[in-house]
Amino acid sequence: MRVLVFDSSLCTGCHTCEETCSRTWFKVGDRGLSSIQIVGPEGEGPYQAIICTQCGECIDVCPTQALSRAVNGVVRRDLSLCVGCLACVGFCRVGAEHGTAAMRAHPSVVEPFKCVACGSCARACPEGALEVITVEDAPPTATERFAQRAGEGR
Repeated sequence: MRVLVFDSSLCTGCHTCEETCSRTWFKVGDRGLSSIQIVGPEGEGPYQAIICTQCGECIDVCPTQALSRAVNGVVRRDLSLCVGCLACVGFCRVGAEHGTAAMRAHPSVVEPFKCVACGSCARACPEGALEVITVEDAPPTATERFAQRAGEGR
């Protein structure tokens, strides 16, 4: 599974990653439209990154089944199915301690968005604080666990 990882010891808080993400996906330099968020006291470290961990728990709360796991393990959104209800944003626990979430919403877009481990921010980071790596398969979501148990009962 592809995931974006962050090394807080290297981050200087320049926010280049946020700008790059926003430009890559929304064609504007608006840090609010970035799927990665760098948080911490301005000008001081250590910084923390709010990034989707690809846990897949949001898949279970989507009422239209617009979220699914791609072959590479990344949780993807099908825009043709998404109705913009933001249930996934409200459910996402990653970043909650900072009053935000890795599954994001912004007033200028209808659908929620999140990191898909594309790597554009990692390539742009002048300090090398971000990297896309491949890890073991993601743990199954609650729905996948239920389906596995149901299949074993036959």
